[in-house]
Amino acid sequence: MKKLFRKPAAAAAAVLVAMSLAACSGGAATPGASTSAGSTAGLSGTLTVFAAASLKKTFSELATQFEAANPKVKVSLSFDGSSTLVTQIVEGAPADVFASADQANMKKLSNAKLVSGTPAVFATNVLTIVVPPNNPAGITSFADLAKPGVKVVVCAAQVPCGAAAKADEASAGVVVRPVSEELNVTSVLGKVTSGEADAGLVYVTDATTAGSKVKAVPLTLANPTVNKYPITTVSTTKNPELAAAFIKLVTGPDGQKVLGDAGFGAP
Repeated sequence: MKKLFRKPAAAAAAVLVAMSLAACSGGAATPGASTSAGSTAGLSGTLTVFAAASLKKTFSELATQFEAANPKVKVSLSFDGSSTLVTQIVEGAPADVFASADQANMKKLSNAKLVSGTPAVFATNVLTIVVPPNNPAGITSFADLAKPGVKVVVCAAQVPCGAAAKADEASAGVVVRPVSEELNVTSVLGKVTSGEADAGLVYVTDATTAGSKVKAVPLTLANPTVNKYPITTVSTTKNPELAAAFIKLVTGPDGQKVLGDAGFGAP
């Protein structure tokens, strides 16, 4: 009888040893270890992301991906002109991540000692002219924006799309006298789609997002202004691990695909 029980006992002991080794060698995920693109085991809480208005479509998609990969995480998004967002953060608005449409506004946040580490450039963008689908003013070039009676809307100079518009005007040797200067590119696009303007200067990505609501007229400039988009963790964040994981998603392959599909250029 002793021989009948020795083998099962030995087998049971071997199973227990194997189970113990499996548990120690990867059967359980280590807290904070990455398990998939955009996913980090053990993350939880709310992540607040302040991002330039031109990033609304792409960052909304990436936030959905991030939440799906991290079920215990909620991403709160705030979109506006980069200069407006910087002012809000400097004045104490709680933000974990900031993504700017240019480096100048990121520098303002850095000068205020509110940037953690070195911001990473994750995308580029250029401007284009958008007009209503029927193009009532007959806009075909940058020079047409300066014609008398043409109602043009642009971003204000302190906003990245406004600074880029000024630079492109200088490059084209054209002086545009807009009927309105908006605080973000979304508002410029809205003026055109609603018929309040004959033309507007927006990013190519905004023209793509608008689809059939507008017609894009490319800028034929020798040296068009290229806006570089940096992203950073805000130094006052209480969720540095969450912020780092989201930035990793944006700058990684999955984020770059979403941005590229929307028309953004590579960093």
